Amino acid sequence: MSQRGTGGTAPAIVIIGSGFAGLGMGIQLLKNGFRDFLIVEKSEALGGTWHDNTYPGCACDVPSHMYSFSFELNPGWSRMFAPQPEIRSYLERVADKYRVRDHIRFGAAVDAVEYDDDALRWTVTLADGTVYTPRAVVSAVGALHIPSYPDLPGIENFQGTAFHSAEWDHSYDLAGKRVAVIGTGASAIQFVPQIAKKTAHLTLFQRTPPWIQPKPDRRFPAPVRKAFEKVPGAARAFRAGIYWTLEARAVGFTIDPRLSVPMERLARWHIKRQIPDPELRAKVTPDYTIGCKRVLLSNDYYPALTRPDVDVETSGVAEVRERSIVTADGREIEVDCIIYGTGFKVTDAMNEQHITGRGGVKLQDAWADGIEAHRGTTIPGFPNYFMLLGPNTGLGHNSVVFMVETQIQHVLSCLRLVQDGGAEAIEPKPEASRRFNDRMQRRLRRAVWNEGGCQSWYLDDKGVNRTLWPGHTFEFWAGSRKARPEEYRLTR
Repeated sequence: MSQRGTGGTAPAIVIIGSGFAGLGMGIQLLKNGFRDFLIVEKSEALGGTWHDNTYPGCACDVPSHMYSFSFELNPGWSRMFAPQPEIRSYLERVADKYRVRDHIRFGAAVDAVEYDDDALRWTVTLADGTVYTPRAVVSAVGALHIPSYPDLPGIENFQGTAFHSAEWDHSYDLAGKRVAVIGTGASAIQFVPQIAKKTAHLTLFQRTPPWIQPKPDRRFPAPVRKAFEKVPGAARAFRAGIYWTLEARAVGFTIDPRLSVPMERLARWHIKRQIPDPELRAKVTPDYTIGCKRVLLSNDYYPALTRPDVDVETSGVAEVRERSIVTADGREIEVDCIIYGTGFKVTDAMNEQHITGRGGVKLQDAWADGIEAHRGTTIPGFPNYFMLLGPNTGLGHNSVVFMVETQIQHVLSCLRLVQDGGAEAIEPKPEASRRFNDRMQRRLRRAVWNEGGCQSWYLDDKGVNRTLWPGHTFEFWAGSRKARPEEYRLTR
């Protein structure tokens, strides 16, 4: 790849997205001498999901010291689990420190990404008509950026205020309002306790209860933050301790669900301790194996549900009317506002993307049998196209920033193979990709996400897990941090 300065409509590399993945990729390109790249960001500010999500109570559910770049530790985290503004500020500081902001174009939504077989270049077309022709494209859009709305009869007829948690309407005052919250996922358990203090009445529509454990969150005292900053190795040692503690959780998820019995006992004790009412306790107790759906952390969610002005509704939504919601058992609940805490499109997120590879093959056609990538990063038939947080690189137990950094090293090693081989392009061999994905899916079929007795956003419409990595993160690091030449094909 060229290492010239940035300029013109043909940067050597275009990165799509400026969240953790896009910024990390840009910084590592700079560190390795690749300066001819451009980051295109659809929003007017960097941060990705940590820019978009501003709902009350928004915070990370992975300990702060692990949810950050390994090359840029932050000794000043205020809490064990950092709130959204602090994470976004961290990303802003990192972007400034490494001068990667100079390579970002904001307000640049991508319309199409198409490969030119003759020129051996990609054509990246923006919504405003701007066209770039890079040699390589890095998709750093992540998995949690397209809000998912439920398919409810009459949803378009509602005349009150309605919005998704990822598109929070801060101009709407919830004080004194009758509010319906649909969904009980990771976002809902953070914002429900915050808004329940304001609303006149809150009805929480729950389809499947999540397993929730106590959140070991606490503020770091000033002397501790000082020690992280001044004592050599202190912050890194603390991070390492967090890493191995989180890795221990994967044993029950990927090897034998019975090994997660202590986790489930803790979650059941948490319910019993915080909810005295046996009827409510029964409603929020899951009937599937812990880990099958994302395990959540909260100290204030269950207490919020015990408030006299909060109801947990489990009968389902039959219809949405102009000013009300009708339950499956025929009751009509009047509401002023509906908040959708229904998560994001994940396995179907790429359905709306216009990405075309070699020979005019659309990505949707290449994925007709299910989304997959070689080591979660590259796709046969899509030369010089790299995905960060691609298929099966998500986690149910540790920090995805670790996975992102491993993938970035993989991308860099691919670029070096191109340079060292005097080639123009690189792509995985179909047989290598097939072996990798078949082996991975065999492991996933035995894991708790498929055998735990639940339906989750980890699975596609055929029940295949296209989202999570099936083992420990150090396994992914060992096998994927460096591209193996025998698994790739170079175009010269």
